Amino acid sequence: MRKRTGRRAARLFAAVAALSLLATACGGDDAGDDGVAVSLITKNSTNPFFVTMQDGAKKAAEAEGVKLTIAAGKEDGDEAGQVQAIEDAIARGDEGILITPNGPGVNPAIKKARDAGLYVIALDTPPDPADTVDITFATDNFKAGELIGKWTAAQLAGKPATIALLDLFNDKIVSVDYNRDQGFLSGMGIDTVDEKRNGDEAPTGSYSGGTYTIVCNEPTNGAEDGGRTAMERCLAKNPNVNVVYTINEPAAVGAQKAMQAAGTKDVLVVSVDGGCDGVQQVKSGLINATSQQYPLKMAELGVKAIKQIATGGEKPSVTSGLDFYDTGVALVTDKPATGVESIDTTEGAKVCWGAA
Repeated sequence: MRKRTGRRAARLFAAVAALSLLATACGGDDAGDDGVAVSLITKNSTNPFFVTMQDGAKKAAEAEGVKLTIAAGKEDGDEAGQVQAIEDAIARGDEGILITPNGPGVNPAIKKARDAGLYVIALDTPPDPADTVDITFATDNFKAGELIGKWTAAQLAGKPATIALLDLFNDKIVSVDYNRDQGFLSGMGIDTVDEKRNGDEAPTGSYSGGTYTIVCNEPTNGAEDGGRTAMERCLAKNPNVNVVYTINEPAAVGAQKAMQAAGTKDVLVVSVDGGCDGVQQVKSGLINATSQQYPLKMAELGVKAIKQIATGGEKPSVTSGLDFYDTGVALVTDKPATGVESIDTTEGAKVCWGAA
């Protein structure tokens, strides 16, 4: 069972609303009169999810008069690049860091930053342990996985499930990876054994509607080419896959390309992200359902929170019952399932990644 501790988060919204807006620029320009400086360190600068997060941070920094520095790993999993960006933030004397951690290898650098007086907020990916950072603003990734799992079980309507699990990594343990994977399986009604470990489930058994076979757990690095390679490996093991779980939408696109090349049809493909492109992929049928996240909201709240703390305001609190601040999640599909709350692609397009 997931650890769930914490207090009310309502104070965060009240505090953010009380901030006065300043009219100075960000992204390398001079900071406002109080000189508040913040670094945003994403996993990479190529995934549209992190590009959107960077855009949200820039917008908030401009409104708040915060000097924003943007850095990123070279690719998903590049811990060394993130460590260097943290060292740079400490050397500059930044007030805070927003980071989507690439793995546990960045934890010592985060501790060093906090010891130096920087307030560190994780975005999207809670570190392990959660108290490595001051607070995390993120999707409830377990719930995101659980939603697509419940939807999948309902759509199968009792048919046997032959499942391919396309994860993030197989050489490191990252919370966003196991939470989504294990949430999906839990939503399907499959015993996950250890919710912080992918791949220890029984390879065959029963889900909530019938019987299942897990064909594979393959890493994708959250990329389209990784998704295609992973799906090719899965199909080589069992060409009768009819359910594909993917860590994110780029991996889902790659998986579909592999299945199209192999002539594989009648497969339910589910994912997590809910970006504007992803919503269109659901609408077109490339993906059948996805859990929508709100990275713009994560970044904007993060910038505002550090500005508030740096100017003597109150620190944010976690969501009641969780060890992070929950920025929300919604299932997007045009084929709703009884008992599974969802929004359609028209509504999903209006709010993709927190655009509304």
